[in-house]
Amino acid sequence: MIRILTLLTLLTTICAGGAFAACSVDRVTLRNDSATIRFDIELAVTPEERSHGLMLRESLPNRSGMLFVFDPPQRVAFWMKNTLIPLDMIFVDRTGTVTRVHEGAIPGDLTPIEGGDSVFAVLEINAGLSARYSIAPGTQMQHEIFSQGPAIWPC
Repeated sequence: MIRILTLLTLLTTICAGGAFAACSVDRVTLRNDSATIRFDIELAVTPEERSHGLMLRESLPNRSGMLFVFDPPQRVAFWMKNTLIPLDMIFVDRTGTVTRVHEGAIPGDLTPIEGGDSVFAVLEINAGLSARYSIAPGTQMQHEIFSQGPAIWPC
């Protein structure tokens, strides 16, 4: 009986510590061979939210970002019109796998930044963080938007 109670206490401690943390609407987690990193995010799901994005913001807190969702997956391109801060754009497929990373998008630049043909989500973060955390194609993303699909890393 004592062993069972000890085991239950250990499992409760692990779960409370985040080892089995449930997905949250305001957080994404990325993992690869080099790092596991969390970002606090805002969601952009509607066409209006996606259109406005991070425009006119003068700063973005470190380890924060915006997650744009495209359901169904589609061809997407972004630009930096009225965007005041340099960003990295992380393009993700339906499984939660990073397919492309555009580093250092230039504020105000109108050049289209192509994401590919089957983009399900795009995470925008401060420029330089993709390189710092080795976020590259193959990195996996965890968020509740992947819970109904073929996620490689489900909630």
